[in-house]
Amino acid sequence: MFLIDVKSRKPIYAQVVDHFKRLIVSGVLHPDEKVPSVRDMAHTLTINPNTVQKAYRELEAQGYFYTVIGQGNFIAAPDASREVEAHFLRLREAAQELLYRGVPMEKIIDAIKGGHGND
Repeated sequence: MFLIDVKSRKPIYAQVVDHFKRLIVSGVLHPDEKVPSVRDMAHTLTINPNTVQKAYRELEAQGYFYTVIGQGNFIAAPDASREVEAHFLRLREAAQELLYRGVPMEKIIDAIKGGHGND
């Protein structure tokens, strides 16, 4: 399904979260589709089951997964309002960071509109 970069500075559980998000956002995984069990995913990725469990909990907290007791984890249908608000928050934080670092607002807006931002 995906590879884990053990040399990355990013924690393994966060890599699992990011990979699942990419698969969901790109449409590879669909709402109500069952995901592999924690044990199966840990075996496939050759990582500790506790790491997979942490990733699954994070994905559920972010609204990407839901759990059915006794049946496992499933892909959640997107909650558009919550997702959009979360994206705006991240965008606002990134813009504030860029402004702090001296990037002009016009360059930030250009990057958001699809420009390169490094002109």
